[in-house]
Amino acid sequence: MEQEETPKRRLDLLGFFCPVPVHETRKALSEMQEGELLEVLGDDPETLHDLPTLCDRIGVELLNVEEAFGEYRFLIRK
Repeated sequence: MEQEETPKRRLDLLGFFCPVPVHETRKALSEMQEGELLEVLGDDPETLHDLPTLCDRIGVELLNVEEAFGEYRFLIRK
């Protein structure tokens, strides 16, 4: 079993709604180095559409999306 890399940065955006998750994710990624991982936690269902769209738009890789009990975890590589 392959061990998952530890994200360089973690954003806890639980309780925040659009456009905050997109804005904060974009800001965090702009401050990170190429290849670093960002973990984003949120509970706004709109992020299931908005964060993949952001990743495509700015050219970063969305590695994983998990959902548990109405909370979402996104793992993004810059």
